[in-house]
Amino acid sequence: MSESRLDTPLSFAGMTFNSRLLVGTGKYKDLQETGEAIETSGAEIVTVAVRRTNIGQNPDEPNLLDVISPDKYTILPNTAGCFNAKDAVRTCKLARELLGGHDLVKLEVLGDQKTLYPNVTETLVAARELIDDGFKVMVYTSDDPIVAKELEEMGCVAVMPLGSLIGSGLGIRNPYNIKLILENANVPILVDAGVGTASDAALAMELGCDGVLMNTAIAAAGNPVLMASAMKKAIEAGREAYLAGRMPRKLYASASSPIDGLIL
Repeated sequence: MSESRLDTPLSFAGMTFNSRLLVGTGKYKDLQETGEAIETSGAEIVTVAVRRTNIGQNPDEPNLLDVISPDKYTILPNTAGCFNAKDAVRTCKLARELLGGHDLVKLEVLGDQKTLYPNVTETLVAARELIDDGFKVMVYTSDDPIVAKELEEMGCVAVMPLGSLIGSGLGIRNPYNIKLILENANVPILVDAGVGTASDAALAMELGCDGVLMNTAIAAAGNPVLMASAMKKAIEAGREAYLAGRMPRKLYASASSPIDGLIL
């Protein structure tokens, strides 16, 4: 393999992962489909909405961990449904208790119900408090390069700018801002939210992102298990394309075969 094709695993918070696809667990028709899709995706990190999913809080209900065992996957508790820093911090502390001291969390503090856009002010407050309390914070945020850098410098282990609104399937609406974030980053940058299909995931990787987190794009597909397979391949292909380096864009045509020595 040529030097340009060499790659290293995704690494943060003292852990390494071979898969750059992170997946969620919501919106599937049942736990069986959830387990099958996640296994097919090849993901090693699975995020769980602590406020919406049973991971041991309710012993009389099906436990999600029965199909996504912590022995097989890295469980990433998230604070989906939190609209202020106080609730987000409390949710992370609950997750740590339920998962036996687990300190890796995905922080998201939302602005409103309609857009689910990140509330950056409350996100900054929550991130600081969680980091000071020993949590390793992966943080969902806007695609603002200044905010992304501030979260990195604060001590977040990964920064996760949105591609577009959560669950919208609109893809990456502002690739230029994502590129600006990547240019200045010293921690992994993962697109989080908005991916709709495999080409969106490939684009994120071609931009140079370290990974992509998605849920609805797989769970809401006509065939979630098949879409999980497509997403796995898209992440791999996009990463390889990024490492290979795309050809320069040109305004005019350029012959793909030699023009010297034409047979007349």
